[in-house]
Amino acid sequence: MALFKKDKPSTERVVPTHIGIIMDGNGRWAKKRMLPRSAGHVAGSENFKTIARYCNKIGVKYLTVYAFSTENWKRPKDEVDGIMNLLRKYLKDSTNFKAENIKLRFIGELSVLPEDIRELIKQAELDSSEATGLTVYMAVNYGGRDEIVHALKRIAERVKTGEMNVDDITEDTVSANLYADCPDPDFIIRPSGEYRLSNFLTWQSAYAEFWYSDVLWPDFSPKDLDKAIDDFNKRNRRFGGV
Repeated sequence: MALFKKDKPSTERVVPTHIGIIMDGNGRWAKKRMLPRSAGHVAGSENFKTIARYCNKIGVKYLTVYAFSTENWKRPKDEVDGIMNLLRKYLKDSTNFKAENIKLRFIGELSVLPEDIRELIKQAELDSSEATGLTVYMAVNYGGRDEIVHALKRIAERVKTGEMNVDDITEDTVSANLYADCPDPDFIIRPSGEYRLSNFLTWQSAYAEFWYSDVLWPDFSPKDLDKAIDDFNKRNRRFGGV
């Protein structure tokens, strides 16, 4: 974890190495303003860029954001189409992140996404592959349970081919076969007043600290993130010890 000096020189805090954010509340944000839900998703997408840049600035190494879950396909078709178009636009503009030394990675069952989006994802990952600052993992068509099933199938195939024995399987084996190759999250943040994990990083969050806020995602500011990190610094992470 990195040390970060806030504006006041006398204060110093630990910044979590890996933060996960459930970007929730876009629809309610739009409804409060009597706008279509699509306007909330646009605002939420713009705010993601703001928060990602701030994480990079303060020394966060990994940021995983819940962009589109495996359950979100159940939403009205026009809303899903709007989210996919926002993803297309973001991917086409992702060169800005490259210039800011931010690496982009995507996790989830990407094979079901439209072909043009899959190609844009590949290009965005390639373009930012040499970045050494923040790594952003964007979870698209992602579900925590689905990820575990995916990992278990990979392990089962290795057992089937004789590459490994059942007795060789450990927690580390499962972790190594998940979508992302990065440390487990230290801190998971959920804005919008909901108090659920919602199938986000189900395996990886076993020892994460959680922080909730009534602020809807499009309004979640760097100041709110600072408040969350300040609270994180007050936690005593014992990992099952005394």
